[in-house]
Amino acid sequence: MAAAGADTDLAAAAPAVSTCAHCQREIPSSNIDLHSVHCARNLQKCLHCGEMVPRKLMDEHYDENHAPMNCTLCKETIERESWDLHKSEKCPQRMVACEYCEFELPAVDMNEHQDVCGNRTEYCQTCKKYIRLREWIGHEIQCHTNSNGSAETSRTIPEREVRPPPPVRPARPAHGSQHKRLLFTIAVTGIAVMVGSILFQRDESF
Repeated sequence: MAAAGADTDLAAAAPAVSTCAHCQREIPSSNIDLHSVHCARNLQKCLHCGEMVPRKLMDEHYDENHAPMNCTLCKETIERESWDLHKSEKCPQRMVACEYCEFELPAVDMNEHQDVCGNRTEYCQTCKKYIRLREWIGHEIQCHTNSNGSAETSRTIPEREVRPPPPVRPARPAHGSQHKRLLFTIAVTGIAVMVGSILFQRDESF
């Protein structure tokens, strides 16, 4: 009887509440009229997320949380809720790494690249055979599994394929000095011919 009386006292002590028809929150009944007027005048329910937002901030709320986004890679318009998924998994122009050579390419080109790259062969140091890269993991599991049940690998995939720099052409020999030497030789030869001609004419005059 004492416990029942205590529960009755607590129920009587708890303030009565009412639900706001605008925001669906429970408000003390003594304040419900004032709250309802303020809520209907100043707050607006977002149609996208159901959050009550100040009316003057609704446009800002929409732009920051729900407005579609333009992907700079594929030029598509994406709903903001799907942006993270699009950026990480769906965008055809996102950069992904080849599972065989770790070289990064746009996702839309990766299947074609891996069809070629996976058919390359690499020499297995353990069994002394050339193995296609697309068959390498299965080859190691089948042929090189150790006593612990794990596959021993004899191949190291680089963290990222680095394209070699273009070959450097050997410097062309400088032709300026040869040209000057040729002109000097011609000039000396001309002077020698002129001097010889003058001496020859003097000898004939005597």
